[in-house]
Amino acid sequence: MESIILLVVLVLLIMLGAPVGFTLILIPVVYILITDVAPMILIPSQMFSAIDAVPLTAIPFFMLTGELMTSATITDRLVELSQRLIGRMRGSMAQANVLVSMFFAGMNGSVVADTATVGSLLVPAMKRAGYPGAFAAAITAVSSTIGGIIPPSIMMIVLANAGGISVGALFAGGIIPGIMIGALLMVINHIIAKRNNFERNEEPFSLKAIAIVSYKSSFALLIPAVLVGSVVFGIAGVVEAGALTASIALFVGLFVYRTINWDNCKSAFERAFRNSAMVFIIIAASGPFSWLLTSLGAINELEQWLLSYTYNPLLFALVLVLFIFLLGMVMDSAANIIVVGPVLVDVMVKAGYADVQAALVVVVGFLIGSVTPPVGVAFFTAGAIAKVRLEKVALAMLPYLVALFMLLFLLIIAPQITMFLPQAFGFVK
Repeated sequence: MESIILLVVLVLLIMLGAPVGFTLILIPVVYILITDVAPMILIPSQMFSAIDAVPLTAIPFFMLTGELMTSATITDRLVELSQRLIGRMRGSMAQANVLVSMFFAGMNGSVVADTATVGSLLVPAMKRAGYPGAFAAAITAVSSTIGGIIPPSIMMIVLANAGGISVGALFAGGIIPGIMIGALLMVINHIIAKRNNFERNEEPFSLKAIAIVSYKSSFALLIPAVLVGSVVFGIAGVVEAGALTASIALFVGLFVYRTINWDNCKSAFERAFRNSAMVFIIIAASGPFSWLLTSLGAINELEQWLLSYTYNPLLFALVLVLFIFLLGMVMDSAANIIVVGPVLVDVMVKAGYADVQAALVVVVGFLIGSVTPPVGVAFFTAGAIAKVRLEKVALAMLPYLVALFMLLFLLIIAPQITMFLPQAFGFVK
């Protein structure tokens, strides 16, 4: 009963707008003060233990890479390349929105960064082209989930560290689901665009034009190739790969495109470290909160409840998807992955799933939760950029969310989707 009360308090505070990291620390502190079950020194000790891991140091490098890309106008080049690849397809700007997110995902690893960067470029342009603001915000928010699935992925690093799973295996396993999500969103875009007679790009599909734009974007495309390739093929660890790609992004911006000066370089570093600090605060705060849930038996109760459905694999998959969906509605995706993610991975492993598949299901599911109303951060960000009412954005997102949760169900019942590449690259026997 105590654990249920604490979780309700946590959800209420988050929904009222309290910072996630502050809330996760406040609850165990207050509980210890009231019950005196442990010395207060346990709080900082648990916080330090939660962030005392080398792989987590890759997070600032990925954040910095994304910020440097934006400062170097690399994202603008990716938008141009995406539009050329789409050609005269109906709803071309909506399709380009998804394709840009797929390119951007290979360089940053953050859903919020994807939403803010791609949204600031494409949402105003889509509105000028006649798209409803709610639709422009919806497709921007939903496609941003790819930013945390196609490697690199900050949340994959966090969950891999918590569960002792290979980061390289998760990166390899995230490639196919990320591409599938992008393809699924583009199919839905096409249906909606035809039904609503959305705009069509006047520029015809041209291999010559694509070749020219690809050449201009070649240094930008080098970043995900180096990052993913070095980790997946075992050339470098995730930290070294992050440092290398941040260095490449800085070099490209300074000396190739020459669009970075001292001021925007300094701003990029400041934003990257500020955003990284926000992630680390949540990770650190999850330490004492997870300790509290464990000591109250909530973790064990959750595991036993979910395992009670394993007698039927399809029922277990359905219950797991519904649980992730409901939790994503009321809690921040980062908090879900950090606090609840390791528990769900452990449950799936006990139910007979591979740890890599389990981790990818958890990451994909809770990243979809980052756009699920009412507390999805990408949902709020896209709505703010488009300057439309959030309930209209939520309604426009509905067909995409239904399709994404159906895909999540498929990831559970069809393990080869997530396990094919990790097995092919030798991460999993």
